[in-house]
Amino acid sequence: MTRATVVGAGLAGLSAAVALREAGVPVTIVEAAAQAGGRCRSYHDPQIGRVIDNGNHLVLSGNAAVHRFRDRIGAKTPLAGPPDASFAFADLATGKSWTVRINHGRFPRWIFSRRDRVPGSGVVDYLPILRLLSTREARVDERFTTIGPVWEKLLEPVLLAALNTPPGEGSARLTANVLRETIAKGGAAMRPQVAEPTLAAAFIDPATAWLAAHDAPVALGRRLRAIRFDGEVVTGLDWSDGPQPIAPDEPVILAVPPWVTSALVPDLVVPDSFHAIVNAHFDVVPPSGTPPMLGLLGGTAEWLFAFDDRLSITVSAADRLVERDREDLARTFWADICAALGMAAPLPRWQVVKEKRATFAATPDQNAKRPPAATRWRNLFLAGDWTDTGLPATIEGALRSGETAAGLARAGQSA
Repeated sequence: MTRATVVGAGLAGLSAAVALREAGVPVTIVEAAAQAGGRCRSYHDPQIGRVIDNGNHLVLSGNAAVHRFRDRIGAKTPLAGPPDASFAFADLATGKSWTVRINHGRFPRWIFSRRDRVPGSGVVDYLPILRLLSTREARVDERFTTIGPVWEKLLEPVLLAALNTPPGEGSARLTANVLRETIAKGGAAMRPQVAEPTLAAAFIDPATAWLAAHDAPVALGRRLRAIRFDGEVVTGLDWSDGPQPIAPDEPVILAVPPWVTSALVPDLVVPDSFHAIVNAHFDVVPPSGTPPMLGLLGGTAEWLFAFDDRLSITVSAADRLVERDREDLARTFWADICAALGMAAPLPRWQVVKEKRATFAATPDQNAKRPPAATRWRNLFLAGDWTDTGLPATIEGALRSGETAAGLARAGQSA
């Protein structure tokens, strides 16, 4: 069978390569960086003195592609999180805290329980969510009233994390797809899960080990500089270490960021507006009773993650923070953590990680620019969370994009 080439060893590229190898297709997978993982990478940070992730990436129990991928590669490291769909919040401005508990089944019993629903809300406050499930594209704030307790104490912080875009400006279509696959299916699909101890242990290391064991080791440090085209096919790849001819029946999957892809592929429309994510990691053992994940309102930090050996925070759509001094950010985040956990402690060792172009802006306009996996060249396919997956830029979307591109590549070989 003809060998496929996968360019990029982030989650989308790894997903494509694993799906192809599982189907018996020989694969060459190449990564420009010194390690696989893309934005979902782990590394030993000398400043904090331990292995950390570049960012905190949340998945949900209903993310089917996540579980397919981990099953395929034999990932043994479990995903950590509460046993049920519980979302704890703390308002730093008022000192109040609450937990939203979504029941297991599809019928939303939780909205009828004062103990489980958003404080200050009533059953009727949840009915407008149905308007978000329409397939018509619009901004979220054109379909939903972005005031009131349900929005402010649940939907806004959750959707901000999911879209990495101010949620009122976000795509209602993407939001509807997220809601259909999660909260509409009940708590069984809504349990939050976090890679622990690291993203590498949960996703990247078992994937690269699986590929190496299946004669497809990831080649690192090779950059694709140009693609050669002739008519309807790709005929060659020009790497930093030399050219590679490509036969018309040899599939090529590009699984690299949109700005890299658009520089390689002529006349390709891709998202061109992005939002930052800022993460911070603190070398401190969490106090006893700290929830695994805590939503923070009224401060600068937005989500607090408690690992066995560290506390980490994430701020989405964090463009306003990217140019701020790193130590100033660390002190600001630490003050939020201390307020949320009711403790007083000096600033521990810390690290702040800024991803300036973390994801495309999940607005209607940018969503319309996402290309499909197939291209006008019959042996060239695209993968990445920025392609038209129907989801925001998430781990689930990245993995699905790889599966889609692999399926098209296989279909092209058999045509």
